[in-house]
Amino acid sequence: MLYPPWKNHRSNHTEKAVVSWPELFAQQAADSRHSLLQYYYGCGSVDGDTPLCRVPLLSLDVETTGLHPGRDAIISMGAVPFTLERIYSSRSRYWVVNPGRPLTPDSVIIHGITHSRILNSPDLMEVLPDLLAVMAGSVMVVHCRQMERQFLDAALRSRMGEGIVFPVIDTMDMEARYLRQGMGYWLRQFFGMHPRSVRLADSRTRYHLPFYRPHHALTDALATAELFQAQVAWRYDPYTPVKELWL
Repeated sequence: MLYPPWKNHRSNHTEKAVVSWPELFAQQAADSRHSLLQYYYGCGSVDGDTPLCRVPLLSLDVETTGLHPGRDAIISMGAVPFTLERIYSSRSRYWVVNPGRPLTPDSVIIHGITHSRILNSPDLMEVLPDLLAVMAGSVMVVHCRQMERQFLDAALRSRMGEGIVFPVIDTMDMEARYLRQGMGYWLRQFFGMHPRSVRLADSRTRYHLPFYRPHHALTDALATAELFQAQVAWRYDPYTPVKELWL
């Protein structure tokens, strides 16, 4: 059995388990029962040795009614295809979906999506063919992988009886690893100072990127794509194999 890295029982201290995403996708394509997932996995995954400058990337963001995949649900999704050199804004996609439960006042305030908006919105299953078609063949780039992975997995399990796995590059994880380097991190630890924030807006500020209003799925997906481009430009060779960053 090829385990996704975050589910690998042999990896207790890191998500960087040894996994071949092309092999895992081939296995999932054969094992999946639903035709949509068979299609998605059948499109395959790039090889881990592919340099970042040649990897098709898709920045993905989901906004939800809360933080718990077991009891909360997705209310909107944004997807922005890009490469290290270009963002394809004209091919971006945005969906508002009905979570199947009432919105809390806090959720309405945070996301700006109202009760009347979701009442006229489709269920996730209705937009899933479009979502998987956009995701197919690309490596996802997200800011905090637990949100996109866990919520999409939980949503599909509740609707079709099987979840979804996919490789991601996590810009929040990249930023956190960078900030843990050097003497400055240890001095902050020693003096009991708060660690530097790795929130999306704060991370973007370190690269002199503009401020965007948070908690809109499409805007956050665009913000994450720009952040990743900046992180690579500042700290990585564009020919870095994608396996060095994906999880």
